[in-house]
Amino acid sequence: MKLLAFEKSVGAVVFRIENGKVLFLLLYNNYWGFPKGHPEAGENEEETLRRETLEETGIRDLAVIPGFKKSNYYFYVAKGAERERRMKAGRGIWIFKRAVFYVASAKNGKVVISDEHDDYKWVGFEDAIRMMRHENAKELFRKAHDFILKAGLQNPGKRVE
Repeated sequence: MKLLAFEKSVGAVVFRIENGKVLFLLLYNNYWGFPKGHPEAGENEEETLRRETLEETGIRDLAVIPGFKKSNYYFYVAKGAERERRMKAGRGIWIFKRAVFYVASAKNGKVVISDEHDDYKWVGFEDAIRMMRHENAKELFRKAHDFILKAGLQNPGKRVE
């Protein structure tokens, strides 16, 4: 049995503009975070982030914004049901993960979460920072927020397609 696994996931910091304010989508499953998941065979990163966002939120109208791509690296030990599934499949229970994130805009706020998550919220920057538990997620989010502001994407007169 393998003990160590190296894995990759791809996701997006999803935002939308409502009444001139930038709102960010956070999903909850033990902690607040962003839509993300593992690539399927033959998928490129954008295809993965679109599929995962659709599966986890029901959002189809994503516009991936060019110029932002950041990676987070972290290590964790699988526990509970995840540990059992991994052991049965012969997969490592010590996981070193690379999570690649892009910035994407959604045209509206309609979300239908999957059974992978317990809740979702569209929130402003300060609320999102307070809600996030992990420092690496906060740092990634700060970079995404700065990118959005520097690109002028928060300006409702500027269309993001």
